[in-house]
Amino acid sequence: MVAQRGKDLLLKVDPAGGSDFQTIAELRARRIAFNAEPVDVTDAESTGRWRELLGGAGIQRAALSGSGIFKDAASDAVVRQLFFNSTIGRFQAVIPDFGTVTGPFQVTALEYGGEHNGEVTFELTLESAGALQFAAL
Repeated sequence: MVAQRGKDLLLKVDPAGGSDFQTIAELRARRIAFNAEPVDVTDAESTGRWRELLGGAGIQRAALSGSGIFKDAASDAVVRQLFFNSTIGRFQAVIPDFGTVTGPFQVTALEYGGEHNGEVTFELTLESAGALQFAAL
């Protein structure tokens, strides 16, 4: 992957849970992290006492986060409603020259802040809540 503009990494939500995704308004910073929990099967007979891992086991998860400003009331309302209802929403991350990651996520953190002489900002954290689909671009 060659260098890409950070603004091209998009975080989208589908309020209806289908496939009509809307970009979450004015995210200035975005991040996606994939993690896999290893299952250690090392025993006394492991070659050279090197750790051995069991492939295909363990828990996979993804976390999406972003910060910025809401430019419209609709995107603010969708995210806020998902959080306060503890509802699992359908989100999509568009990663330039890589692909899209789509699936169910829960809003696990929603923070608002602002300076007296500036705009209101927000920070958002999402945790995967089921199987994710990857589609290459």
